[in-house]
Parts: sequence; structure tokens; C-alpha cells
Amino acid sequence: MSVHQDRPLGEVRFLTVAEVAAVMRVSKMTVYRLVHNAELPAVRVGRSFRVPEQAVHSYLRESFVEAG
Repeated sequence: MSVHQDRPLGEVRFLTVAEVAAVMRVSKMTVYRLVHNAELPAVRVGRSFRVPEQAVHSYLRESFVEAG
């Protein structure tokens, strides 16, 4: 999965772990687990991570399961 999805890096919107957790409605620990397991790409900035917003949308789209 391309981190910037064919967009110039300056146009990529990065989210904090807390913002990703809020969007996905999961705990921050779940987001850290996804990042450390390379299921969700992230950029390390100092001691924290930033996740490209498009990567979150792609992950959710790929993980979507029809009920029933």
C-alpha cells in the first residue's frame, strides 16, 4: 500500500494515534498494534506516530465485512 496514494507528500493529511482511534472507534492500543503489525502504515515523528488519513480509509474499506 502506498503511503501517499499518488498524492504529493505535502498534500497528505496525517492523523495522530488518538485521531485514528476516534475515527475507527477503537482504543489507542489497538491503533498501536495495527501500526506495529504493519497493518496500518505510519510515520514516526520523534516518539509518536502519524498515520496518513487515506491509509485509515483504505484499511477500513479493505476490512469491511458484509453481515449476514
